[in-house]
Amino acid sequence: MNMLHIKNADTILTMDDQRRELKHADIIVKDGVIAEVGFDLSTPEGAQLIHGAGHVVTPGLVNTHHHLYQSLTRAVPGGQDALLFGWLQTLYPIWACFGPDEMRISASIGLAELALSGCTMTSDHLYLYPNGARLDDTIDAALEIGMRFYPTRGAMSIGESDGGLPPDHLVEKEAAILEDCIRVIDKFHDSSESAMVRVGIAPCSPFSVSRDLMRDAAVLARDKHVFLHTHLAENDEDIAYSLEKFGCRPGQYAQDLGWTGDDVWHAHCVKLDASEINLFAKTGTGVAHCPCSNCRLGSGIAPVRAMRDAGVKVGLGVDGSASNDIANLMNEARQTMLLQRVQNGADAMSAREALEIATRGGADVLGRPECGRIAVGKRADIALWNVKGVESAGSWDPAALVLAGPSKVSHLIVEGREIVRDGLLITVDLNKLIAEQSKCVSRLQDRL
Repeated sequence: MNMLHIKNADTILTMDDQRRELKHADIIVKDGVIAEVGFDLSTPEGAQLIHGAGHVVTPGLVNTHHHLYQSLTRAVPGGQDALLFGWLQTLYPIWACFGPDEMRISASIGLAELALSGCTMTSDHLYLYPNGARLDDTIDAALEIGMRFYPTRGAMSIGESDGGLPPDHLVEKEAAILEDCIRVIDKFHDSSESAMVRVGIAPCSPFSVSRDLMRDAAVLARDKHVFLHTHLAENDEDIAYSLEKFGCRPGQYAQDLGWTGDDVWHAHCVKLDASEINLFAKTGTGVAHCPCSNCRLGSGIAPVRAMRDAGVKVGLGVDGSASNDIANLMNEARQTMLLQRVQNGADAMSAREALEIATRGGADVLGRPECGRIAVGKRADIALWNVKGVESAGSWDPAALVLAGPSKVSHLIVEGREIVRDGLLITVDLNKLIAEQSKCVSRLQDRL
């Protein structure tokens, strides 16, 4: 039996149903499950001991939207100061040069960065497959890193010649897209509570796939009992496109095609109006809020306060590193809190609510209520934050991590297994990965 004992943590922010905060408490983990939470617990024979003194303990953070392949294209000239559509048109030619190696290495780097920021579970939205790349490449990377992974088989099918945004050579035939969705679901999807990999279906966006593909993807997802994901209502350009091409707002478009429900989550949703927020609340549709990316692309401030008040499930997403540049989920929690305060006043969102969105909020969006909480019977996805360092020095409330830091984790446990120890990733050679990443970037620059 694999056992672990976190002993005498300064504070445990459980994010359980009562939102308990336990001082000088312990956690015992057995075979990937939280077995006990309490005080002065005895260390089971053979258990790994982690001393929690000087640490705040939280559930592992949950990332609900990412494009891991973009870790190879941070801070690209020409795209640094562009709005969404212009930014995409700058980057499409670079991404067209990718292949399996680029996909695997960029995913490894992105996952490592997330892990070091306290993230134990992440989704990924991969919607282009140039030069033989497959979703399998990113799944291999996640299994090696040891993170809980929710890859989505994305797609683009409407190229420039048909009125879409992506170049024709990056789009796929819709029959082939659906066929590969079936392949990856059958090969990798695990519906069990202990699942390390679940697969979703994720046509990229209303401006890069057809109505038929959106509708067929929804039918297939329900048949396979998997989740659906896409971008929606990201900025003013997105709304204008929907009104011009479909004659309705994005929320109505999604509803008409079967894209609402508790098995659906949409990324961004910056421009949802009141009726769309009510629709999402009524149907149980989730939202991946990506505040740093939305700021970087000038998309606006998503109405998170209104969503939460209406009962919409909201989680956080770092989005791709080409539009965020930094994949740190604690930064996203802080930015979420700050933007809602800018928009709605200083009392609009507390640090603890922002952290709740980053943990149990994201787990609920991804349909994983067994994660995102520290409670007996839940999966042992746990982050330990060292509050003895300079970032927390002078803080009267070290548990308010979003206010005073730290923004990087000291220890990270996924399914009861340690993958970060003393601030270092222990499952892979990170320096080797960084060197491989640098070589990939150089090759891409040479090709262009």
